[in-house]
Amino acid sequence: MLSESSAAVVAATLPAVQAHGEAITGRFYQRMFDAHPELLDIFNRGNQATGQQKAALAAAVAAYAEHLTGGSSGMPWGPILDRIAHKHASLGITAAQYPIVGRHLLAAVGEVLGDAVTPEVAAAWDEVYWLLACELIAREARLYTVAGVAEDGAVWRDWRVAEKARETADVVSFTLVPADGAPVSTFTPGQYVSVAVDLDGDRGQQIRQYSLSGRPGVDHWQITVKRVRGTAGAPDGMVSTHLHEQVSVGDTLRLSPPFGEVSAIGEGEPLLLVSAGIGVTPAMAALEHLAATEPERPVVLVHADRAGATHARRDELPGLQERLPNLSVRLWYEDAADGELAGLKADVAGGLVDPDLIPLSPGAQVHLCGPVPFMATVRGGLLRRGVPTERIAYEVFGPGMLRG
Repeated sequence: MLSESSAAVVAATLPAVQAHGEAITGRFYQRMFDAHPELLDIFNRGNQATGQQKAALAAAVAAYAEHLTGGSSGMPWGPILDRIAHKHASLGITAAQYPIVGRHLLAAVGEVLGDAVTPEVAAAWDEVYWLLACELIAREARLYTVAGVAEDGAVWRDWRVAEKARETADVVSFTLVPADGAPVSTFTPGQYVSVAVDLDGDRGQQIRQYSLSGRPGVDHWQITVKRVRGTAGAPDGMVSTHLHEQVSVGDTLRLSPPFGEVSAIGEGEPLLLVSAGIGVTPAMAALEHLAATEPERPVVLVHADRAGATHARRDELPGLQERLPNLSVRLWYEDAADGELAGLKADVAGGLVDPDLIPLSPGAQVHLCGPVPFMATVRGGLLRRGVPTERIAYEVFGPGMLRG
């Protein structure tokens, strides 16, 4: 809990911090990377280049301060802290790195706000930071213990590519087995692994997270990777391009244990899976798991994509419908020419899923995965239809959370 004196100072200075949040976090990253260039091997350079990371950090820090001072940021802090902790654990973040972050973040506040940052103000915001840091350190320590990871954050393990299968022009699936022949740990559909790759030139190591897209409990893992093509002047995705072009069967990748706080399968109720684009990957893991463990469970899959040709792993759905007799599939495609492929009818609606047309069983557990605007629209529609907030889980690729 924030001390009473610090709470008053933080409340008084919060508007200024919010107004200059992205300038502060932008300066923070610049300072930290100048002093510790090795940390560039952990942070997503793509999100740094687009500004997504600094925007997400600014919003999170300001909202946490508002939460501590009794404000109403509208952000549910338990899920947010769990999401951050799982992401940090998948990167191997350690408690020893938090003082580095804190030092440069507080220095950036002083540089941006200038004389307004008195010793009293600096001490109050330092207290905010360490309350947040201690909550995350504790959560991450528990995650490492459960995953059997040492306290030094040594999460990486070598995996060999046993198979590389092209799903669409821009999507490939990798079947992975432990390079040392050790047992394969299981996971919950909806969880992801970090993949660390060494890039050419001065680009160093980069890490990305990919959902485990196969069935848990077998002798291999599977990830399904969409190649990120740059638009509007943005560069192509460094890691996805590397995986598509440079990684072949027999090569080795470094993977973390499975992390991720969101389950895509719920706890036995009717299940509604709603996805868009590459967001279908956790849904496919859920369907494979249910086909093996709860084949009679009522499940609805609603998926949106540009076309049938871009819908990754679409050809697996007819077989899953045979194994899951109570599986209903609804597809929305932008391209009306793809009305029916592989025996599956596409409900073409301009590529937009209308939440009012989604089949909804009483008591259904919902899992969403896709672009944030897509999930916000679907979630808002389901809430209007009476689905309780606690029954709607969602997975965001990249920084940020759904709001409200």
